Amino acid sequence: GLFVWRLKGAGTGHIPCPFLHLCRAASDRLITFQYFNFLKRMYVTQHNRDLSQRAKPKSDPVVTPFHELQQLDQDKKVIHKISPVSPAHQPWPEPSGRHELREVKSPAETEATAVRAEPREDRQWKEMKLRLDELPGILARLSKIKLTALVVSTASAGFAMAPVPFDLPCFLLASLGTGLASCAANSINQFFEVPFDSNMNRTKNRPLVRGQISPLLAVCFAASCGVPGIALLTLGVNPLTGALGAFNIFLYTCCYTPMKRMSIANTWVGAVVGAIPPVMGWTAATGSLDAGALLLGGILYSWQFPHFNALSWGLREDYSRGGYCMMSVTHPGLCRRVALRHCLALIGLSAVAPVLDITTWTFPIISLPINLYISYLGFRFYRDADRSSSRKLFFCSLWHLPMLLLVMFTCKKSALEKEDKGDLLGKGESHGRAMEIRLP
Repeated sequence: GLFVWRLKGAGTGHIPCPFLHLCRAASDRLITFQYFNFLKRMYVTQHNRDLSQRAKPKSDPVVTPFHELQQLDQDKKVIHKISPVSPAHQPWPEPSGRHELREVKSPAETEATAVRAEPREDRQWKEMKLRLDELPGILARLSKIKLTALVVSTASAGFAMAPVPFDLPCFLLASLGTGLASCAANSINQFFEVPFDSNMNRTKNRPLVRGQISPLLAVCFAASCGVPGIALLTLGVNPLTGALGAFNIFLYTCCYTPMKRMSIANTWVGAVVGAIPPVMGWTAATGSLDAGALLLGGILYSWQFPHFNALSWGLREDYSRGGYCMMSVTHPGLCRRVALRHCLALIGLSAVAPVLDITTWTFPIISLPINLYISYLGFRFYRDADRSSSRKLFFCSLWHLPMLLLVMFTCKKSALEKEDKGDLLGKGESHGRAMEIRLP
């Protein structure tokens, strides 16, 4: 409530003089409780100035030598002014009255306006015009030239590992046909995945996504690569190699590509696609599908799981935005387990090579350190499950495969050794038969 009273002249004798002076200032007026507190504060601040708040001056900050040097460096910087671009058309002359009142913009304001206008123009839609000098680079990115080079190198390794004399024309035809088939498959893959690649940071700059090349031209390029490639493999090499090349294009474009948005089984199908090129190289040299071709395909099949699973682990956000069903997104535990299993499988496959009489027994011994190292990184990836371990496993897989194939080639058994071994076995069998004939 309000504590209200009226000041009377008779009761002022018991009130101190300063307080009386303050009260007389509000003569014959109603005083509320809040106003009474205000008068009391005024009285206290006038007679006890030590209790009043005093603002202390702020001390100057101590400048360190590092900041002084940084400030000197900033003073030494030279700002290059960019002259504003003159307009394409001349403005209409204004009346004299308006011309006098119009404000002249400074060069700094003109530059700021130009800087603000440039990003807006960059964000606007522009028609991409195809130039002939840019066409080779666009077609190289359309065909994924690095992946095509890896496919050709694995096919060449399969050709070199075959236990037959080296045939240079057949080798060149097989490499060219395999490369053309790979370019066709990659181009068709990008044609089908344009709406999904546009949602991923890794693939949003592909030629078809950016409109640097028309879809019709991309399909024509794929056809011009696929048809001559399969024809070279079939007519220039042998029909078995041509059939494997056609089957690989079909498996990559019609099975692997749509399965990427349906099931995690796409990784296993993609591993089969990557395992066929060394088999094609072997069949191009020998004309038959032997145990050595299957072993090379098995090594490439197992190598792709630590390679791709480690790569996809760092691209989980991109695959989620693109709508792809990958192990790293939907089954992260399975992704790490599968990568570790196939790292260990490489050790077993290397030990099988001398058993199948493809290499000497020195191959599993020499390849053991690099196989153990990639298995160690696969275990780290399985245990830690972070980007650092996946990145190390991925970069290790890039040099592990060429080194493993190189060691395998140096330890390969030549055709002469196999012929000598066969001759010795044949002589032993004939000698045994002769001994049997001589016996009564």
